[in-house]
Amino acid sequence: QVQLVESGGGLVQAGGSLRLSCAASTSIVIIDAMGWARQTPGKQRELVATITTDGQNYVDSVKGRFTISKDNAKNTVYLQMDNLKPEDTAVYYCNVGYWRSGTYLNAWGQGTQVTVSS
Repeated sequence: QVQLVESGGGLVQAGGSLRLSCAASTSIVIIDAMGWARQTPGKQRELVATITTDGQNYVDSVKGRFTISKDNAKNTVYLQMDNLKPEDTAVYYCNVGYWRSGTYLNAWGQGTQVTVSS
């Protein structure tokens, strides 16, 4: 089992910054990938940033503004969001892909609200 605890959401003005954190509480699985997705009402969840041993990937709309990083010792992934825009307003979810007993699984956090005012 992997449990994810997110923090760092909130209200910010356009052009401002926020940093999201997600700590994965586990020591018995092999974490393969960590990432962040976001969702607004009536729309599908969109994966905006991922980080693996091969590097980082971003959706085009956040490239140059968001930075994903992780602390392997703490099993924690971060999302630094700069130059925020009103269209970044969404619930942000942490995601972890991991191996357990030869099976690849996914875990999601509870979500944290990010609101960007114009």
